[in-house]
Amino acid sequence: MKPNDETITRSSGNVFADLDLPNPEELQLKARLTHLITRVIKGRGWTQSQAAKALGIKQPDVSELTRGERLEHYSVERLMNFLSRLEQKVTITVSSRELPVEEIVLAASQNAGIEVHRAK
Repeated sequence: MKPNDETITRSSGNVFADLDLPNPEELQLKARLTHLITRVIKGRGWTQSQAAKALGIKQPDVSELTRGERLEHYSVERLMNFLSRLEQKVTITVSSRELPVEEIVLAASQNAGIEVHRAK
């Protein structure tokens, strides 16, 4: 190959899969949830200390989280809980041929609970 030759590889749509990392779907989900958390915090103009208080974590953890660092320390469930603490509605939809469509909603409130809704 000549020095000026370039190889372009089309992305699969998941950079973690493209990098051949383990559990790429989970990593992409964590990255998307973290991005949403960061958008809410920045949109509210909060300091990291304010965000830490709302999320129930320490300020240095908010710093790492908003930079997308150490995501292996957070489960998908915990990230969804952070969104709920930020008063965001989180909905999981499960569907298949064997089961009716069901939505699981992590309520967006101080007293976050789980609601289950079956499709009609």
